[in-house]
This record gives sequence, C-alpha cells and structure tokens, in this order.
Amino acid sequence: MKQVPLLSSFVAVFFIDIRCFHFCSLNSNILIALYFCLLIQPLLIFFPAAASFNSSQQQLIVPLRSVRAQDQIPPICPSSSFSPNKLSFRRNISLTVTLQVGTPPQNVSMVLDTGSELSWLVCNQTQYYNYSTNRTTFDPTRSTSYSNISCSSPTCDTRTRDFIIPVSCDSDQLCHTTLSYADMSSAEGILASDVFRIGPSDRQGYDTVFGCMSSGFNSNPDEDASTTGLMGMNRGSLSFVSQMGFRKFSYCISGSDLSGLLLLGETNSTWLQAPLNYTPLVQISDPLPYFNRVAYTVQLEGIKVSNKMLSLTKSLLEPDHTGAGQTMVDSGTQFSYLLGPVYQALKAEFLNQTSGNLPVLDDPDFVFEGGMDLCYRVPINQTRLPELPSVTLIFHGAEMRVSGDPLLYRVPGEVRGNDAVYCFTFGNSDLLGVEAYLIGHHHQQNMWMEFDLLNSRIGLAQVQCDLAVHTLGLHV
Repeated sequence: MKQVPLLSSFVAVFFIDIRCFHFCSLNSNILIALYFCLLIQPLLIFFPAAASFNSSQQQLIVPLRSVRAQDQIPPICPSSSFSPNKLSFRRNISLTVTLQVGTPPQNVSMVLDTGSELSWLVCNQTQYYNYSTNRTTFDPTRSTSYSNISCSSPTCDTRTRDFIIPVSCDSDQLCHTTLSYADMSSAEGILASDVFRIGPSDRQGYDTVFGCMSSGFNSNPDEDASTTGLMGMNRGSLSFVSQMGFRKFSYCISGSDLSGLLLLGETNSTWLQAPLNYTPLVQISDPLPYFNRVAYTVQLEGIKVSNKMLSLTKSLLEPDHTGAGQTMVDSGTQFSYLLGPVYQALKAEFLNQTSGNLPVLDDPDFVFEGGMDLCYRVPINQTRLPELPSVTLIFHGAEMRVSGDPLLYRVPGEVRGNDAVYCFTFGNSDLLGVEAYLIGHHHQQNMWMEFDLLNSRIGLAQVQCDLAVHTLGLHV
C-alpha cells in the first residue's frame, strides 16, 4: 500500500490462505489447536541455508494440512518441542499474516505491505475479539514486555527519517506518528516496542519497534474489521524485515486455490518451474519530494498487449526531476495503476484487441476502485470469460506477463440487466492522485516474487503457486 504525502538465525515459512485464520504449533505427529485437531504425517524437507546463515545450518520446512476456521481469530496454541515457523495468510483485497505479539503472546492479524515501512497495530486497553465484526486489537497493558518510545529517544529522532509525515512529540513526551495511504486510509498513534514472535509461543521472539495506533480510518471496512494492523516490509530501517535481519524474502500467490506461501530467508530455486529473472532496484540517493527511497522501485521499460509493443517514450516510464513516476512493487495494493498517458495507451490497445468479444459498459461515470474506468458487461450465466489478450510489463532484465482471468475483475454486487460488470484490472494513477506506477498483488498471482535486499534486486519466475506448495511437500 503506497504511502503518500498529504496533498537472523532461522528461516521462517508462512502459509497463505484466504479468510483462513489459524496459527498452531506442531509436534512430530499431532497438530494441536484450541478450535480444531487434525492428524497429519509430517514430511521434512531440507534446503541449503541462506548465504547470511552458517553454511552448516539447514532450512527446515514442515508441511502442514490446515482447516479453515471461518471468521475467527486464531487462538494461542500450546507450544511443543518441534514446531514450524508458520503464519496464516489471507488474500482478499489485502494479504494478511497472523503472528503473536507481547508477553504473554496475543494473536494479531496484519496486512503484509511491501509498500510501507512502519508496522503498526490497533491498540486497546482490553484486547477483545468481536465475532460479529471479526475485529481484534492489541492490548499493551497485558504485555509485560511492552514499552513506549519517548520523543527524545534516538529511535524517534533518527530512525524515522524516511517517514512521509514527520513524527512529533505528544503531551506525554512520547513519539507520535501519523500514517496516510493512497487509498485514503490512515492511522495515528505512538511508537512502541514489544516482542514479535513469528512462530509458536515457545520461541524467543524479537524486540520490534512498531506503531501502537489509537485511531485511524480504513477505506475498506471489511479489511478494517478483520485485521489488527499492518506489517511494513519495505527497505526502511524500521520495516519488519529490516528489524528482523532478513536479507531476502519471497512469496507466491496462487490464482486457483486461494493459497500460497511467504518465505523469509533464502530461496532454493532448484525446485522452481522456471529460473528467476532479476531486475535491479532503482536507487536515488538525493531526497526528492515524490520519490520513495525505501520502496521496491524497479524500472518499467515497456508494455506489450499480446505481441504488440505500445509506443511509449522513455521519459514517460522514468522518474522525473521531482521523483514522480517511479514504479513500485506493492503487495499492499490489490490492482496495478499506471500514470495517465501510459494507462490511456494500454486502455486503447486493450479495447482494440477485445472489440467484438466483449461489450463495453456504456457508463462514463462508473469508475471502480477510484481508478479503473474500463469495464465490460458479461452475461451472468456465462461461466467463462472469452479469450483475452495478455498484458506484459517489461522491466530491466525481467518480465511480468498477465493473462486470462486476472485481467478482468468482477465488481461485487454490480449488475446491469442480465449482465455482471467486469473491470480491467489496470487503473489510472492520475485518478487516484498518485504520482507513481503501482504493481499490485493481483498481477503477481502465480509469480514467485523474491525480494533480495542484499543485492538490491527483485527476482521473478512464472510458476503455478499451488504446484510449488505441493512440490515443497506442503499441504495448506
């Protein structure tokens, strides 16, 4: 999720599942949960450890069969002597992970966001779970390891330099922060520190600086009801991945069975179905008003619709002297957005190649998600979309090809006569007031996405993520 101005000793594996909230520990034979029990037969798969780890260490991945616990925040599970580092992961309008914070541990659900730095939680003096709204909060008063950060602290003074909105000092002399996002959501509170555990409750955990937010607004009420906060994963010094010390992480989102995985640590690419192609991160050392220096910025070099390359000048695809026009890979944004001139060129060519196959929605006032204004009418009883031209984003050294159903998204509840409304999943950044290209997670389906902080690059490989999970011996 793009923020905008107001105008290690182990490798952790996270399993992805939509609307699936469970977090349980595993011994050698039995999965123990407070809400459910399931017998499994573990299969241990070993991979070489990451380069930053001791070469004698092995990466341990434990397959786990899980069951859905609809509309429930996961319980704190009993510890065991042998457990995986496993987090639930939901993909809806956002990606979420579930982990444990505080002493004793409290379960929280956080949006995974490569476009943000500071992780934060909605804090309340009494942690509760409302089964009618799916809402949970973090109660700092119940945690003996929790501490506030004063505005005189070096953390407040020096490590917040990349925040879009500068921190301030509140009436209690605590470090106050305000965050604002491109979708008009916001959060406000103080910086704090507590133990974050990315495994069962018997793990040591990591002291982590985060935002303890007392107020906020989310433009998506469903997400607001079902999550406790946000996990910032960009390259800033206070991001979750930076504080944990991981120099590489990857994720893969399935487009078929609503599952996938997130991996902290080294990727063993021998089991991938295709080689990783790397594109370097664009780095500008000088501060510019519209350039996010800690984002995962790549160089977009062109766009193809089927095999036709769009006629785009190089200057349209590069940041200008103010920093506007950077291309960011952002897991906190669902769809992808292009600056106006480039979007209009893509829209015109996609329209041209779909003419005769799909009737366009004749409603100039209809705009989905604030920036998606190319929509179609599809008969409700039609079970499959017609063949669509692929769209390929060309980066320096790598490509991201989007084809088939991910190119159109059915608008929930929108019906015109006997037709459903489907919108093109690329939108216009100008309509959002965002001076950047955003590559959202919807177009990262069935792509292995590796974020290599050590070598300042992103690796991409087109894979079937459900098969990747199966290849690893995992059962989500």
